[in-house]
Amino acid sequence: MASHIVGYPRMGPKRELKFALESFWDGKSSAEDLKKVAADLRSSIWKQMADAGIKHIPSNTFSYYDQVLDTTAMLGAVPPRYNWNGGEIGFDIYFSMARGNASVPAMEMTKWFDTNYHFIVPELGPDVKFSYASHKAVDEYKEAKALGVDTVPVLIGPVSYLLLSKPAKGVEKTFPLLSLLGKILPIYKEVVSELKAAGASWIQFDEPTLVMDLDSHKLQTFTDAYAELESSLSGLNVLIETYFADVPSEAYKTLTALKGVSAYGFDLVRGANTLDLIKGGFPKGKYLFAGVVDGRNIWANDLAASFGTLDSLEGIVGKDKLVVSTSCSLLHTAVDLVNETKLDKEIKSWLAFAAQKVVEVNALAKAFFSSNAAAQASRKSSPRVTNEAVQKAAAALKGSDHRRATNVSTRLDAQQKNLNLPILPTTTIGSFPQTIELRRVRREYKAKKISEDEYVMAIKEEISKVVKLQEDLDIDVLVHGEPERNDMVEYFGEQLSGFAFTVNGWVQSYGSRCVKPPIIYGDVSRPKPMTVFWSSTAQSMTARPMKGMLTGPVTILNWSFVRNDQPRYETCYQIALAIKDEVEDLEKAGINVIQIDEAALREGLPLRKSEQAYYLEWAVHSFRITNCGVKDTTQIHTHMCYSNFNDIIHSIIDMDADVITIENSRSDEKLLSVFREGVKYGAGIGPGVYDIHSPRIPSTEEIADRINKMLAVLETNILWVNPDCGLKTRKYSEVKPALKNMVAAAKLLRTQLASAK
Repeated sequence: MASHIVGYPRMGPKRELKFALESFWDGKSSAEDLKKVAADLRSSIWKQMADAGIKHIPSNTFSYYDQVLDTTAMLGAVPPRYNWNGGEIGFDIYFSMARGNASVPAMEMTKWFDTNYHFIVPELGPDVKFSYASHKAVDEYKEAKALGVDTVPVLIGPVSYLLLSKPAKGVEKTFPLLSLLGKILPIYKEVVSELKAAGASWIQFDEPTLVMDLDSHKLQTFTDAYAELESSLSGLNVLIETYFADVPSEAYKTLTALKGVSAYGFDLVRGANTLDLIKGGFPKGKYLFAGVVDGRNIWANDLAASFGTLDSLEGIVGKDKLVVSTSCSLLHTAVDLVNETKLDKEIKSWLAFAAQKVVEVNALAKAFFSSNAAAQASRKSSPRVTNEAVQKAAAALKGSDHRRATNVSTRLDAQQKNLNLPILPTTTIGSFPQTIELRRVRREYKAKKISEDEYVMAIKEEISKVVKLQEDLDIDVLVHGEPERNDMVEYFGEQLSGFAFTVNGWVQSYGSRCVKPPIIYGDVSRPKPMTVFWSSTAQSMTARPMKGMLTGPVTILNWSFVRNDQPRYETCYQIALAIKDEVEDLEKAGINVIQIDEAALREGLPLRKSEQAYYLEWAVHSFRITNCGVKDTTQIHTHMCYSNFNDIIHSIIDMDADVITIENSRSDEKLLSVFREGVKYGAGIGPGVYDIHSPRIPSTEEIADRINKMLAVLETNILWVNPDCGLKTRKYSEVKPALKNMVAAAKLLRTQLASAK
């Protein structure tokens, strides 16, 4: 059988692209330096796949920032604020769109389907003048060819591109984006004809929106688009690639009937139901690209099981028409296991990163693998994976829905008697700036260059500075600033059993920003308290309430590589029980306000509507498990980041937290519209009053104006005043004046409200 890779990570095995980009942005290196690093990465990836025996090697999946932005550049769809004057788009315009510049803001960024990758959203409207303005796809095809590698150029398909766009500012929200199809197809035709002229024999169109719930009008647009492209595509083998979920049956009919298309790619890891559709009928003489190697996780493939799947497909489409592939681009997994020298040997034998997955695809295609059954068996039977006590405790959860004994308004009254806060109480989200000095202390402690006593002293000193600063600013509910934490998930994972960590297991989140997800390989439990020492130390430094700070179970789950040998909700319930132990220990230690962050609750929402209610039910239940045992007087906060809450607001209410703080300032106050539309919310709520992702310092008036907008739709007695998110990435020179203005705005409004009474 032939073999194929949908796409490959761009950052490099040791984040070479990240460092090259940041050096270029900082003006420390030239555009030529950056291009050289990029060319070296591309050629090593192509060579690696060719050496591994892969037949269909992708090109144009490399990007300096994001593949959707590359398509925007290809189509010349540059928003007018960037003052582009035509011609080939260079780094200046490209990076201005991605990151903004001194005078204009960046384009919006949002999550790529249900992954943790973010793409730059095209801004379109009836007046956009499309033109062929970036020849990257053709240039990269030629570049690979010059190296002796004949690749499959990859383009984001025209229909998915439009469906992933949004109407530009000033364009009617209801503007039909698909009406622009006729304007972008001529450019796609130009690209295709240049690729043909350069010698390409295959071309791949990624149309992942086909896995969404699309109406018949949208499906018809796919039919129209490929009918229009048919004559340009003649003489080429055309692959339409889908990924991340099952293809619904109507979409399957549309897809397999597209004109001029010779091959279809399916995600058979997350889309097992697609197998039934294929068995029910597959177009004769067409190629099936079978995505059996998981592009979104780090587990070694169960080669015997995959081979069984391939065997049954071979009976339907024939050996010469079956191609072994990855379930999606390998962009969403770590790069190369070879760089993990510190990882435990047994655990390492269970893993495969992108480079290893390329080898797995080839092994399945050639059917000459020595079965990896030994590693699979060791993973099933390893005592480090299974913990009977945890399994029992999680199984026992099934009987209850774990709600606190009294309703939220009764609890808020009890808490207010205890905490005695003013109206419009002020707080922050948790972290304070992580200075160079602080990072150095943590690094030296990790490298055993300073003793534990010296480390504890340094961290205590930092906490005391942060406490004093908040008291000087007259903030009502304090935080300890999290100086001891590297990352909100890793910090907890390192103290829970069932987690493993990599040194270079980085995955691109957006632009040059990468995350290093922990690996959950076994049953999760909490051997001993994780945060109690630091929180009680901080509380002992002040008479004001000090928030305990925890990351919630759903966020820990969604930001990790999760074991695939049991349902995700079982792992989530186990994490919830571990966090519950911590919450109760904090309460015993005299911490009366405990924040359990669920930044990533919405991120795990399945793509298909039919699966969403079930996810939300167990995710919200997991959150309630963590705090169902505390006293009425203990105030439970939660925090959520960038999200479209509007569609899950009822689940958020069902979390039954006492206070929720929400990122709001960047979401154009979409959030407040929910309450305007009459959703009744009785718990405390703190929509962020300023954007911490920007170095700008908002004025007192601006913040007061924001709070007034909130008071128009929310009751005075439930509103809290706080920034959007944690302050970890900001400088003290930005944080101090911004918080000073925030407190001043709250006091100004308290005075106004009192005199209005």
